[in-house]
Formats: sequence, structure tokens, C-alpha cells
Amino acid sequence: MAHGMRTDTHTSYVNGRGSWRDNAQRFALLPLRIFLGVTFIYAGLDKLTNSAFLHATGSGSIGEQMRGVRDISAIPAMVDLALKNPAGFGYAIAFGELAVGIGTLIGLLARLAAVGGMLISLSLWLTVSWATEPYYLGNDLAYLMAWLPLVLAGASVFSVDAMLVARRRARGGLS
Repeated sequence: MAHGMRTDTHTSYVNGRGSWRDNAQRFALLPLRIFLGVTFIYAGLDKLTNSAFLHATGSGSIGEQMRGVRDISAIPAMVDLALKNPAGFGYAIAFGELAVGIGTLIGLLARLAAVGGMLISLSLWLTVSWATEPYYLGNDLAYLMAWLPLVLAGASVFSVDAMLVARRRARGGLS
């Protein structure tokens, strides 16, 4: 006879709202959503408010950063494309980070926002942090992987997406 705890059952709350495990699973991605949303909003605002960043040349500019990583990036042609208009590229990245962060934080088109976050993180990994050794010290790869659960699962709680789904269900639009 085997002795031990059963792991295939768990007790529900008395009020019928589900077990602790059910609620933990429902809310599991919320901390990740908050972290990535706030981080990307901050990154976008930081770029937009940095007087040096959005220039083609000069210390701390996006142009100087791109020239500095051009020869060590995985795809130098990608950097060359950004160098054709460094300020425009800087604005695109900043507004992209802002849009991704807001969409992720409020859960509006959350999967699409997460795909945008993955693409930004992928482009930064292939350019800016590609040559980081050992690879795990480069944070862009970790951000790239952090977006994956949100791409797959979306924002099921505390989100505009969930509110819209609930509203459609209440009207009889979804089963």
C-alpha cells in the first residue's frame, strides 16, 4: 500500500468561486503582464524624454548606439537600415515600446501587443545584445522569452479584452 498525499484533488472554496489552484492559474500571468507593460512604457517614455537619444549623432544618441553595434550584430543589414534614419528609427522604437506597454498593461489587443513586444525584443537581441557573452547576461533574449506566454494566453483577467469578451457573451454573441 502506498502512503502519501493525494495530488489529484484539491478543495474548493466554500463560496464556490473555485479553488486556490484555479485562481492561481487564472491570475498567473498578471504579474508578468504588469512587469512587461510598465517596463515597456518606461522604456518608451525614457527614450522620448531623453534629449540626446533621438539624434543621429552625439553621445547617447540612437545613431551612435547603432554605429557601435553594427559590426557585432547578428544582422548588420538591420542596423544599416536603422542608420538610414536613426532619429526616425528611435521614434519608431520608442512609440512601439509605448504602444506595446500600454496594450499589455491594460490588456487591449493583448496578444497583438505581446507579438509587438516579442518583435522589439528580437530586434534588440539580434542587434544590440547579440555579442553579449555569456548569452544569458543579455536581457533582450530573456524579454523575448517572457513575451511568449502572453502571446499564447493573452490577458484573461483585469483586461479590456476580457471585458469585451464578457460583454459579447452577455449579449449572446459567444458561447
